[in-house]
Amino acid sequence: MQAGGVGVSLAGRRGLDALGGPVSHAIFRLARIHRMLAGQLLRRIGLHPGQELVMMHLWELGPQRQTDLVRLLDSDAATMTRTVQRLEQAGFVRRRPSPTDKRATLVEPTAASHALRHEVEQVWTHLEDLSTAGFSTEERTAALHTLERLEHNLAQAAADSAHADTER
Repeated sequence: MQAGGVGVSLAGRRGLDALGGPVSHAIFRLARIHRMLAGQLLRRIGLHPGQELVMMHLWELGPQRQTDLVRLLDSDAATMTRTVQRLEQAGFVRRRPSPTDKRATLVEPTAASHALRHEVEQVWTHLEDLSTAGFSTEERTAALHTLERLEHNLAQAAADSAHADTER
């Protein structure tokens, strides 16, 4: 069986699950196909995955220092620089010097980007509907709770690992 016609095989995945990590493997598969589908939907409105998250933060919070966007989105400086450059070339953001910190650059949404906001919200709503098709309200709530627990577990493990690395 193909998902989205892009060669994501759902048959035969059990062999990999048997290697010892069925939940982790399911998370990997889900994240991959979710990102692929999000990319398809976003490209229709002129964005690439990740760019919509930058725009959502800017629409919600207003102008931000580029370094703050790196922190907010758990990104790295080089990736954020490329993302902001592409958004600037598309006319969705502009960069300007910070009036309070000569070393900092502020990134702000342009008036043209505000028309895009509704389209981004529609893409996310559509992606949510596709992801939870056939789920009852209770199943959506349970799925969200389970995903939040998984995220918490992995965030805690990452923090513990970082702490252990600093103690060495």
